[in-house]
Amino acid sequence: MQMKISRLFFFLLLFRLCLAEDPYSPYALRSRNLFSELAVVEQVNLKINDHLPFIYNYVLIGGYFNMPSARMNRSGTIAFGGRRVHPYSIYGVNFQMFRHVELSGNYRVYTGITAPCFGHYGYGDDADRIGNVKIGVNLPGDGFSFLPSLAFGAEDFFGTGRFSSEYLVFTKQDLARNFEITFGWGRGRIKGPFGGLAWTPFRHSQIKPLKPLSLVAEYDAINYKEHKDEHPEGREVDSRINVGFSYNIHDMFQVSASSVRGREIAASLSYHYPLGSTKGFVPKIDEPSLYSSPRDFQPLGVHRPELEFGQELAYALLEQDLDLYTVYLLYNQEGEKVLWIKVINNRYWRASEVKKRLEHVLAAITPSNIVAVTTVIEAEGLPALQYHFRTIDLYRFENRLIGETELNVLSPMQPPSQAPSDTERLLLFHRRKSIWALTLRPRLLTFFGSSTGKFKYSLSAIASPEGYLFDQLYYKFLVSYNVLSSNSDMGDKDILNPSQLINVRSDTVRYFQRNTLALEQGYLQRSWSLTHGWYSRLALGYFEAAYGGVSGELLFYPVDSNWALGIETAVVRKRDYEGLGFMKDVRKLDGCCETFVPFLGLQYFLDLYYDYRPLQMEFKIQMGQFLARDKGARFEVGRYFDSGLRLALWLTLTDGKDCVNGSTYHDKGFMFSVPLDLFMRKSSRTFIGYSMAAWLRDVGAISASGKGLYNTLYEERRF
Repeated sequence: MQMKISRLFFFLLLFRLCLAEDPYSPYALRSRNLFSELAVVEQVNLKINDHLPFIYNYVLIGGYFNMPSARMNRSGTIAFGGRRVHPYSIYGVNFQMFRHVELSGNYRVYTGITAPCFGHYGYGDDADRIGNVKIGVNLPGDGFSFLPSLAFGAEDFFGTGRFSSEYLVFTKQDLARNFEITFGWGRGRIKGPFGGLAWTPFRHSQIKPLKPLSLVAEYDAINYKEHKDEHPEGREVDSRINVGFSYNIHDMFQVSASSVRGREIAASLSYHYPLGSTKGFVPKIDEPSLYSSPRDFQPLGVHRPELEFGQELAYALLEQDLDLYTVYLLYNQEGEKVLWIKVINNRYWRASEVKKRLEHVLAAITPSNIVAVTTVIEAEGLPALQYHFRTIDLYRFENRLIGETELNVLSPMQPPSQAPSDTERLLLFHRRKSIWALTLRPRLLTFFGSSTGKFKYSLSAIASPEGYLFDQLYYKFLVSYNVLSSNSDMGDKDILNPSQLINVRSDTVRYFQRNTLALEQGYLQRSWSLTHGWYSRLALGYFEAAYGGVSGELLFYPVDSNWALGIETAVVRKRDYEGLGFMKDVRKLDGCCETFVPFLGLQYFLDLYYDYRPLQMEFKIQMGQFLARDKGARFEVGRYFDSGLRLALWLTLTDGKDCVNGSTYHDKGFMFSVPLDLFMRKSSRTFIGYSMAAWLRDVGAISASGKGLYNTLYEERRF
């Protein structure tokens, strides 16, 4: 019988092969059509991704040398570098916030020109901080490839305005001829018509070192002679045609050099990287594999004791770097057995990664007499969300009858449920939260624009123990030691524009000039999950190096919502510059004369959060009273990316009449954060952050008040 089956299989296979060799058989036609379609798709993908080398100009904007173009880099790309364009030294950073929006910032130094007001204090050469923006229209891929790309831009729109320009520019690429050409018109420092062209003649050459070489020329429209803020040594112009080259190395480094004004040679070096879309700089080789074995569907009972199952589940989740804290066995309304478990995620910053690992564990070891598993994810003592898995769906997933997409639809993210009452539950597993966890790390603080130097820093060693008391009361300490710094000669007030508000923030540098151990944070916090998406918290202690007190917050943030609404308040006292005491009186300047006034800080806000997921944008508005008793609103807009990178800008408008250089100043700045696991071989929830305000002032100041509810919940629910 086996011989007959083998022969039958052989003849069927031979018959199928014969059909495949027939060029006119339906099987062969379908195969040829499939491969033809795949070839067409490949050609389309190559055409979509085909582009000329992207060139950053000397102010780190997409362009040529001094002039901009209408081209944009990939969304999420970050670039930084330095340029020497006599008589200036220019340092810059660029961020492609959206595909059609490009932001950049420059630090421009007037070489050989001492700062007029405080150069003799040690500041040195005059310098200016500059912000630039460019908005593109009809970029490649927008559907109108026969038309040139268009961009509107502004240089030095954020700064003193000494180098301000606005421009309109058109750029057309000819990929077949490896050529691009630009025409534009500007006003301000860039005055009148300008243009540029770039040719990459060896783009398809077999000689690899020549492929990224671009030959570049531009017509420079900068008004060198008549622009009032131009460097005296940069006014003479022999030629407005700048020529040179740009060379990209591994599509990350760019080296450029050119003539400038027909009199000098300029050069630049920059680095760019698609940080918003990267999967990481190193592979995750230490990441635990998804759970696959042992598989055990045996029902709970004599041969699979209930308590042993709790231990088995805890070990399986621990292998996935997930901590199981509670397992309850209970019965639903039909009298069927269900499980309620509580898990804490201390490893992954993506909710999708946590859920995927939960699915594989539960699909492999859930007992067959359990009809459903409710999994609650908790963070900082708050139930943040839950997933309800039907066992039949888990088994189908395990047997590959459905995939992750189908299982995600069947078990969506839901509002967290409360732990079952004592009368309806059987405890299978429980462990207490960690009382002690210690984090050690370095910290770099930066200060720009001090009268005694352009750049100051403070490098500290940080020790941060944290944990839980009585399983619910969260505590955190942060102890610092100043290891190396250059800020010892910095003053704590602005020489030219002394703040006339209560000095609640402008003296911050005093807290980071000490060379002793300092307790910067030491507070207790208790959080509650109320009902129907409501959460609350109370905190008490030292919230930061400068302030301590008591705070409270109430937040409405449903699990399936992309918006949240909250109120918060804090009553704080200003801390002594050293030690653990508090100041009774705080400095307030009257002109340049020091006076001291009694101070008890009261801040309160109505908070509105909105996450616009189609564009991966976040919005936050805080309306209320700030530390210096000024009232108004702080507006924050941010963009986040698949890699975890986040960039945000903020602007605060209050009735505090703070004056800088003759104009009313409103607090503004930027911040960004990147996940640490981009640089690690294993996932991490730690983020590296940096923020910088345009000016260290007292207007719009806010004291830290513990860990906010929105951030705690959002960190568990994102992606």
